[in-house]
Amino acid sequence: MGIAQILAWSSTYYLPAVLATAISRDTGWSVTRVVIGLSWGLLVAGACSPLVGRQIDRHGGRRVLASSSLLLASGMLLTGLASNLLIYYLAWTLIGAGMAAGLYDAAFSTLGRLLGEDARASMTGLTLLGGFASTLGWPLIAGLEQELGWRYSCFVLAAAHLLIGLPIHLLAIPRHQEEPVDEQGSAPVACEAPASQSFRRIFLLLALLLTLQSLVVSSISVHLLDVLKLLGIASATALAIGMLIGPAQVVARLAEFSIGRNLHPTWSARAAILLCGIGIVLLLPAMPWLAFVAVALYGAGNGILTIARGTLPLALMGADGYGTRMGLLARPMLVAQATGPVAAALILERFGATPLIIVLCGLVLASLVASFALSAR
Repeated sequence: MGIAQILAWSSTYYLPAVLATAISRDTGWSVTRVVIGLSWGLLVAGACSPLVGRQIDRHGGRRVLASSSLLLASGMLLTGLASNLLIYYLAWTLIGAGMAAGLYDAAFSTLGRLLGEDARASMTGLTLLGGFASTLGWPLIAGLEQELGWRYSCFVLAAAHLLIGLPIHLLAIPRHQEEPVDEQGSAPVACEAPASQSFRRIFLLLALLLTLQSLVVSSISVHLLDVLKLLGIASATALAIGMLIGPAQVVARLAEFSIGRNLHPTWSARAAILLCGIGIVLLLPAMPWLAFVAVALYGAGNGILTIARGTLPLALMGADGYGTRMGLLARPMLVAQATGPVAAALILERFGATPLIIVLCGLVLASLVASFALSAR
C-alpha cells in the first residue's frame, strides 16, 4: 500500500509542480489555468470523501482503493489526450475522485477497519513510504517529460496505475473485508455512532484543528520558495532550504514510529503543531542559516501531523464508523488545500512575505489551542 501511495501522490498532488510549465508551453494555456486543475481536483475529492468513507465502513477498502487506481488511470489518460481546457478539467474531475478514494484518508480508513485501534504503527509505516512520493516522483516524471513529452508521460502514469497500483490494491487487502458490516452487530456504521454533545464537540475540534493545519501546509507547500526569496534569501539557497522538508518529515516519522509510538496521539499532535509553529516563526528574521533550522522543524512537525491525521480520530472516537468520520473530516481539509494557496498568493502579492508568515503563525496558534481542548486519555 505504501508503494501505491507513492504512485498516487506523485501523479496527483505533485504532478503540476513538474508538468505545469510543459503543459502551458505546449497548449498555450496559462500556468495558472493549468494549476487550477489541481484545485478543482481537490474540491472534487472533498465532495467525494464522505461517500468513500461510508463505502469503506460498509465493504472494506479493497474495492474502493482498487477503484482509485482505475479512476486515476482514466484521469491520466484523459489528461494526456486533452486538447482543450474543458477536457483537461474533466480529467481532473476523474483524478479528484481517485484522490478521494486512494490517498491517505482512504488508506487510513482501510487500515482502521482491518486493524482497529492497533492500526497506528501501520499508518506510520504507510506515511513513511508515502513521504518518498516527491523524492522519487518528481525526478521520475521530469525524466519522462524530457524523454517522451508531457502527454506520453501521462500515458505512462496511467499504465503504472493499472499495472502496479491496481494489482497492489487487489492483492494486499484481504478479500474477506469486502463483506458488509452487520448493522446489528458489534461494528455499527458511523450513522449509529453516539450523537452526544461530547462526541460532536470532539469531531468539530478535530475538524477545526486539521483544517487550519491544511491551510498552513498547502500555503507553505506552494509558496515557500517565493517567501524565502522575498525575505532576501538567494534562489539557490532557498531551493536548498526547501529540499529539507522531505528528509525532515521522514526522520520525524521514524522517531514517531520508534520513540513516540507510546505517546497518546493528542500529545503527538500538540508536539507536531508546536514544531510547525516554531519553524514558521523562525523564518521572520530572514537569516539563511536560521531558515534551514526553521524548515527542518516545520518539516518534522508536518511529518508527524500526517500520522496524527489518521491516529487522532481513531484514538478519540474509536474504530466503529472510522471510515465515515475520516471521509467527513477530509472534506474541509481538501477544500482548505484547494483554497489556501490562492488566499496565500493574494496576501503575498498585496502585503508581502512577513504578513503572510504572521497570518500562518496565527492559524498554527489557533490549531494548537484546539489541540489542548482534546483529551489525551
